[in-house]
Amino acid sequence: MREHPLSISHLSNHSSQDTQTDFAALNVLGNIPAPTTAIDACLDNGFHLDNGLKLTNGDGLLLVGGEAFSWRPWTAMGGEKNAMVNKKGQFEVDEQAWGLLGLQRSKWAFWKDVGLFSWAFIATIAVIVLAVVYQHETSKNHSAKQPWGPGGKPTGKRNLIFMVSDGMGPTSLTMTRNYRQFTEGLPVDQTLVLDDHIIGTSRTRSSNSLVTDSAAGATAFSCAHKSYNGAISVLPDHSPCGTVLEAAALAGYKTGLVVTTRITDATPACFASHVNLRGYEDRIAEQEIGEHPLGRVVDLMFGGGRCHFLPNSTEGSCRGDDRDLIEIAGQKGFHYLNDRKAFDSLNGGSEAKLPLLGLFAEKDIPYEIDRRSQDGVYPSLEEMTRTALKTLSQATADSDKGFFIMIEGSRIDHAGHGNDPAAQVHEVLAYDRAFAAVLEFLEQDSTPGVVVSTSDHETGGLAAARQLHDAYPEYKWLPGVLANASHSSEFAGATLREYLSKNPDAKSQRKFVHELLEKSLGVFDATDEEIDHLLDPKLPYTNNYVFADIISRRAQIGWSTHGHSAVDVNIYASSTKDAWRLVGNNENTDVGAFLSDYLEVDVEDVTRRLQTPSEWTWKPEVEPSTSTSLSWLGDPLGEAVRTDGLDTYHGEFKKRSMDLETRECGCGELH
Repeated sequence: MREHPLSISHLSNHSSQDTQTDFAALNVLGNIPAPTTAIDACLDNGFHLDNGLKLTNGDGLLLVGGEAFSWRPWTAMGGEKNAMVNKKGQFEVDEQAWGLLGLQRSKWAFWKDVGLFSWAFIATIAVIVLAVVYQHETSKNHSAKQPWGPGGKPTGKRNLIFMVSDGMGPTSLTMTRNYRQFTEGLPVDQTLVLDDHIIGTSRTRSSNSLVTDSAAGATAFSCAHKSYNGAISVLPDHSPCGTVLEAAALAGYKTGLVVTTRITDATPACFASHVNLRGYEDRIAEQEIGEHPLGRVVDLMFGGGRCHFLPNSTEGSCRGDDRDLIEIAGQKGFHYLNDRKAFDSLNGGSEAKLPLLGLFAEKDIPYEIDRRSQDGVYPSLEEMTRTALKTLSQATADSDKGFFIMIEGSRIDHAGHGNDPAAQVHEVLAYDRAFAAVLEFLEQDSTPGVVVSTSDHETGGLAAARQLHDAYPEYKWLPGVLANASHSSEFAGATLREYLSKNPDAKSQRKFVHELLEKSLGVFDATDEEIDHLLDPKLPYTNNYVFADIISRRAQIGWSTHGHSAVDVNIYASSTKDAWRLVGNNENTDVGAFLSDYLEVDVEDVTRRLQTPSEWTWKPEVEPSTSTSLSWLGDPLGEAVRTDGLDTYHGEFKKRSMDLETRECGCGELH
């Protein structure tokens, strides 16, 4: 088909006036084939079309500036006089036919565009909705986490070792790592054993405070439930909650507790006892040896706290009554150890027999920095850990069940309460060695197992830097200052108090303090003001704090509190494969849920049994009337005590005094 030159004439009486017209749409009536070339349509009489007019051959479309126009074959509509091609190939349209051309867009093109727009709009909305749904499901699945890692859910016999670094926050690890590298001359890539096994973090709040205490923190681990500060495995309504250790014991696992504080302290207590307030340590001791609704649930206990087991008529007792729990424990089958010699007789566990009760100190085992010089008196955390693991492994050798044990580096927390950096680095190093011992055991033992380690909270608000003066500080802290210390501030404080009780003269006092600082803390430049402070008889707090501040300032270590802080704490494990659920950031109750799920034990059924007196193996002298007012839990807290929900501001910025005659720092015992 040949091309036709095309011009469009507007036959009008107003041809003397040229007009330029922009077309949005043009219906052309004619019987000519569609030209294929782009043209300039110059009108002879009154108007023209812009460049870009393109008529395509045979497809029925006329394109002007890229827009589609209908092209339809000639019909009789309007007659030949209205629309015709003249002899010159010009398309002539008279005034009447001009109205038929219309300047209106074809209905087909309009509705086609509407349809395309609608389809694009709906498709876009659909894509957005699908993307949002996908992201939501992905986020939900991530937050829920897959319960088990690449290895799948554990099957068969297994061991679970749960370690608690009480009061150890992230900065404790930084400070200890720096200290070790400095004192041992190590390169910066030589870190702690723990550093190589970090898998996540844990949030620490309790049911009634953003800052938890050890009791509520350990209840989250043992029961997988939030409770109030001070609660020993009881819920905010004061009803007991079953623990993973109790459930494990009932399921046939052997169980153990190893600590460096009192065995009746908050963390170990939460796994094997239930009381309304952590201060009921005499009652906790009774439950730990078997005066418990479920009977005896612990097979092995190593730690301190002997004073809570001795009758108050005995030297070294701290009980409020004359009950001899050591004797009662013996009647229940416990083998009792009370010193280093007896511990050594276990031969690393190969000579041990369960149940086993080892109480190696009246109260807490000394800080590691002090214990080193008394190694013949107290076993270390690492030694107790190795012996306990071998004992439990040996005891379960012929069983289809393994064991569950909780091991605590208890006094990391106490060093934080005392703001003593030298004591804390040695506690963390001792804990790191115990963790390494557990890894070694898992590697060598024939029974599959996993170790999970975390902290209940951070203590002290530790900072590895300190601004000493008003001037802008230097960026540094000095681990060498801590390396000079041979004892803790607790040791120095106790030594000074004992000396002052003999009423020496003032000159002798000052000389003694200077020598004590040099020998115990490695401080040779004490100021007169510091000496005066230590000897002030009206000092409103323990002199332990003064000794700790003297060394902290020189090391440029900062502390924000003598209590706990709300910071997230680290989670460590022997394998991410076996502790997959704890990868990432977790609630502390997630840790507790993992423990019971790993062992496949029913903690909620234990809770039901604890709250059903008719199912108890042991019953107290006074029969309880309801499960929420159980006499064996101790006195309930008053209604004024808030056990759930957060407190509000009461003007605490104002300085408030403390009656030190009735209350002194308990190093975490009460808080």
